[in-house]
Amino acid sequence: MVYLLALLIGVVAGLRAMTAPAAVSWAAYSGILVLDGTWLSFLGSIWAVVILTILAVAELVTDQLPSTPSRKVPPQFATRVVMGALSGAAIGVGFGMWAGGLAAGAIGGVAGTYGGAAVRSALAKALGRDTPAALIEDAVAIVGAWLILNAVTVAAVS
Repeated sequence: MVYLLALLIGVVAGLRAMTAPAAVSWAAYSGILVLDGTWLSFLGSIWAVVILTILAVAELVTDQLPSTPSRKVPPQFATRVVMGALSGAAIGVGFGMWAGGLAAGAIGGVAGTYGGAAVRSALAKALGRDTPAALIEDAVAIVGAWLILNAVTVAAVS
C-alpha cells in the first residue's frame, strides 16, 4: 500500500511538479505525515509549506501560458521525477521504506509526465482548446494529492 501511494504521488508530480511536494509538506505540517527526526523533517516546517505552496500556485498559473515549455524537455522532466521521488520518499519514510518510496515516486513521476502529456493532448484535441484540458489536469493533480495523502492516514492505522 505504501509503495502504491508513493507511486501515485509521483504521478501527481508528473502532472504538476510542485503540487506533490506542496501537498506532502502540508501533510507533514498538519501531522498526517510524521517526518520528525528524519532527513525529510524540513518538509514539515512552515517555511517549506509557504515556499512550496507559492511555487505550486505559480506553476498552476504559468502552465496556462503558451510560452511554457513542454514537460518532456530535460529540465522540466528532471524536476518532475525528482519531485516525485522526494514526495514518494516522504510517504515511505514514516513506514521505514523511504528508499522504496523514493524509487516508486520517481517511477510515478515518469509515468505521470508522459501519461499526463498524452491525456492532456487528447483532451485538448477533443475540447478544441488547451485551457480546459489544463484546468482538468490541475484539478486531477490537486484532488489526487489530497486523496493520496488521506489514504496515507488509513495506511498508517492499518
